[in-house]
Amino acid sequence: MNSKFVMDIEYSTIQELGFGLGSGAVSSVELVEHFLKKIAGEDECFNAIAFRNPNAADIASQLDHERRKGYVRGPLHGIPLLIKDNIDTADGMMTSAGSLALDGSMAVKDAHLVSLLRQAGAVILGKTNLSEWANFRSTRSSSGWSSRGGQVRNAYATDRTPGGSSSGSGVAVARGFCAGAIGTETDGSIVGPSAMNSIVGIKPTVGLVSRSGIIPISHSQDTAGPMARTVADAAIILAAIAGPDRNDIATAAQGSERNGGNLSLMSKNALKGQRIGVVRNFAGFHEGVDAQFENALALIRAEGAEIVDDISLADPTTIRKHEIIVMRTEFKVGLNRYLSKLPSSAKIHSLAELIAFNEKHRDKVMPYFEQEQLLAAEMTCGLDDCKYKTALVVSQKLTRDEGIDKVLTSYKCSALVAPTSSAPWAIDLINGDNRIGGSSCLAAVSGYPSVTVPMGYVAGLPVGISFTAKAWQDKHVIDLAYAFERAGEFRSNPGPPARFLS
Repeated sequence: MNSKFVMDIEYSTIQELGFGLGSGAVSSVELVEHFLKKIAGEDECFNAIAFRNPNAADIASQLDHERRKGYVRGPLHGIPLLIKDNIDTADGMMTSAGSLALDGSMAVKDAHLVSLLRQAGAVILGKTNLSEWANFRSTRSSSGWSSRGGQVRNAYATDRTPGGSSSGSGVAVARGFCAGAIGTETDGSIVGPSAMNSIVGIKPTVGLVSRSGIIPISHSQDTAGPMARTVADAAIILAAIAGPDRNDIATAAQGSERNGGNLSLMSKNALKGQRIGVVRNFAGFHEGVDAQFENALALIRAEGAEIVDDISLADPTTIRKHEIIVMRTEFKVGLNRYLSKLPSSAKIHSLAELIAFNEKHRDKVMPYFEQEQLLAAEMTCGLDDCKYKTALVVSQKLTRDEGIDKVLTSYKCSALVAPTSSAPWAIDLINGDNRIGGSSCLAAVSGYPSVTVPMGYVAGLPVGISFTAKAWQDKHVIDLAYAFERAGEFRSNPGPPARFLS
């Protein structure tokens, strides 16, 4: 293996790694070995990795053999990726959602997106830690903490939050533990940890990527998506996992004309001539974030876009009071369906049994915070309940008809921008997360696409900007994010493991 290439592996792009594989400078087996060595040397400080795939080296060897025979499946052939530990894999790794109640639970079938990744030639290197039950257990949880996996720590400062719930995926990508990763989002769980670890996260239109085989929260909002160090890498991964699945009715809506087009083909001039709307009431929560956001807006203008300022949408607290009813109702229905299909040997088969398990083992499961969300979800009355139906209609109206769709049409804009989240707050297991602002609810509740890109740092801590558009305009927001990334080049790799406050 070329010695210079070895030095660059952990922060090379997927395209660069593919060139190395194609030229013979490196093999897939060597990539796996390198990333596993990096994990072994650093992850004790970050706790990003839940499990390592015991078959990763053998899979890589088979893919190397295919390449030598002239068979290359595509840009992900032989590329090591990590996936979040709420996504089923029928291999030597469990799927636990970070819960001790699912410790040891082995899936009998790959999630649809995992099957597509394997077909594309990706090497599933392992699974990443996450906020327990994708951060839907307590109203004052600490993002990145789970009873099975412990606390994940930010890639730039180990005493700071990694964001949730795709915490391990975000940190692993930022630290160079893999070439890219898969996260899942219901509201902020891809874009939040991506912004807080200075990487790119794509939250697709709900239905672009199948959710079958993923432990659910809300079928109205759930989606998986890629997390990577560049927009191009994330787009390559998204292109591999997008597509219809007969086991997920939401994917039927995409149709041939709505499949996103060539997601991995982008233009660095995509901002030129665009009208970009600024959602001001989703900014203004911190002067440091605002300063970076103003710099980002100046860059967007410099790239030839017209900024349409002072757009306001429904306040996040207004959206949230309806969204939470939807999430709790759909969580109970979806989780009961998932758990009921587990083998008879599983510890739990329903939400009620999960709650009872947690109570019985509260010393290990609930040493810091409780299970208020689970209890509230258990009290809901199903998808035919009038309260649920009203909340679903109102929340989607606020974010779609009277939200994104309305302002994009009224102001003749092609996309909206806002700060993705606050800078990472200090980890606090007792009081929970200290959230002070963010914009994820717009795309999350509407089910529309959003891409977050690094836009700078506040006192050395990462912050991101989100591009959001109408349903099925995934390719458009990816193009805009790519142009912004190429013009700004804001991202810096993290330094050696260190605390923010010494």
